[in-house]
Amino acid sequence: MANHPLIFAFGILGNIISFMVFISPVPTFYEIVKKKSAEGFQSVPYVVALFSSMLWVYYAMVKTNETLIITINSFGCIVETIYVAIYFAYATKKTRMQTLRLVLLLNFGGFGLIFFLTQILCKGAKRAEVIGWICMAFSISVFVAPLSIMGQVIRTKSVEFMPFNLSLTLTLSAVMWFLYGLLLRDIYVTVPNIAGMILGVLQMVLYGIYRNAKPNEAQEKKLPTVVKLEELPTKVNSEVYPVSLPSMGSENGEAKDDGKNLEDAPIKSPV
Repeated sequence: MANHPLIFAFGILGNIISFMVFISPVPTFYEIVKKKSAEGFQSVPYVVALFSSMLWVYYAMVKTNETLIITINSFGCIVETIYVAIYFAYATKKTRMQTLRLVLLLNFGGFGLIFFLTQILCKGAKRAEVIGWICMAFSISVFVAPLSIMGQVIRTKSVEFMPFNLSLTLTLSAVMWFLYGLLLRDIYVTVPNIAGMILGVLQMVLYGIYRNAKPNEAQEKKLPTVVKLEELPTKVNSEVYPVSLPSMGSENGEAKDDGKNLEDAPIKSPV
């Protein structure tokens, strides 16, 4: 069954689309290197994307017969590590320490705990099942994250922060991995991408409704922060997207560079 030509075809297509998702932040990091400053950007999406890729690589290695999940998520681990390293190099001291704490907590502590417990407490097929449930739960949470952005679109009647190309690419990625998981009879790959497809289609519908609408300036003024999606993170893979926050002026009119909390950043998920 794993060698079925359709499974291989959808897996390859999923790899290609997820590859595009993973490299989409390159222009953002080019600007960071060029300006030698990470001001206005947040590291959370990239750290979460790295964690997601690590989980899926672990699942695929334990499950076996999941080579195409290993290939794309291994690439994700490499590229997201590079993104985090660049961010760390050009961030302010405060945001650098925040990023370091997050990496230690999630990518080392969280993943290490999952690895240790599943190795000690689970044996054989049960281990793959437990890891699969963890991956599925995390991927669904990643796919649901853009709901806050959709709410912002409805409130402001503006699609500025929900690019159509991003929604389309993530939807296509979810479709490919859904079909891959369905044919492979892997519910841990299939189920998260059902949520990805539904939410992706809803985003495109909202884009069609509000793309020509007059922005609701009154609602925009009520928003404490504006989250700008500059590019496309999360499938069975689940990646993460760069976001840009405007600098907030201090009482003396000076710009702050360390207050970039991001609550609404969508996360890319390759599988």
